[in-house]
Amino acid sequence: MPQIKYADMHCDTVTVCCDAGGNPDGFRGQINLKKLRESGCSAQCFAIFTEGKNSAADFERYAAFYRAQFINNPLILPVQSCSDLKKAQNEGKIAAILTVENLGFTGGDLSAIPDLKKLGVHRASLVWNNANCFAYPNLIFEGGKPLFAAREERGLTALGKDAVRALNDNKIIVDISHLSDGGVEDVLDISTAPIVASHSNCAAVCGVCRNLTDGQLKKIAESGGVAGLNFCRDFVGGESAFESLCLHLKYMIKVGGEDLPALGSDFDGIPPYDELAGCEKVQSLLEYFARSGISPRVLEKVAYGNFARVFKQVVG
Repeated sequence: MPQIKYADMHCDTVTVCCDAGGNPDGFRGQINLKKLRESGCSAQCFAIFTEGKNSAADFERYAAFYRAQFINNPLILPVQSCSDLKKAQNEGKIAAILTVENLGFTGGDLSAIPDLKKLGVHRASLVWNNANCFAYPNLIFEGGKPLFAAREERGLTALGKDAVRALNDNKIIVDISHLSDGGVEDVLDISTAPIVASHSNCAAVCGVCRNLTDGQLKKIAESGGVAGLNFCRDFVGGESAFESLCLHLKYMIKVGGEDLPALGSDFDGIPPYDELAGCEKVQSLLEYFARSGISPRVLEKVAYGNFARVFKQVVG
């Protein structure tokens, strides 16, 4: 079958490539720009990821790396508005969307959010795996180890609620992957725009706290948002990643409808494994979905259309 154009809502390639001193064209990670273009990727969300502890300088370093290595790269087109998605396709380039994973690096300074917009950031999450001034993560640790069966009920701080409003005001998509259950409820109550879980699966299929409950899936769908299928084996479950991801996909559709699911690989942020070693395997996954009963119309939504719809609605 011909290549299916796809959008990937999350990868950590900018951070990892920068730390490794690599070149994004031929970086030996799960993603590099040459492999990405050959894979049929039409749009890639590149996260600047920091752990959130004293990491403002790290953020600036990663942002500088993105500006130097990505902005003028002939393989990509940095996206400022929805029209750039189509422009990238017409020019045979990868549409590059800059995102932030974990606003904790700001230290709670909400004036940083308009500055992020000026930098070209179009989506942001409040927290990673460590609590910060905005929120609590959905991973609870005991003795340094994650308790995957436990779920965190504490919600956003007052500052976190203000941050959601500021993200809305600046037309930056709010991402609830990694956020506590209580925090997700708060975001859903506050946000006036669709929200996304850029790289999260279904808890009913694989019962870990990083995955979304049925109630969360329904409410994200009701907001007009999307959830990106995460390729991490710990959050996929089962013997075959392809088979299990197809189960997650079908369950998302069952609970939230066909406008809910998208792709959010988490490449370069997850341990590698053969079945989905990198972006070169994404076409095989999409072809598996097609063979497993996902219609061409729905597959186009999952691969690209749902992501593009939310991007257009929030960012414009």
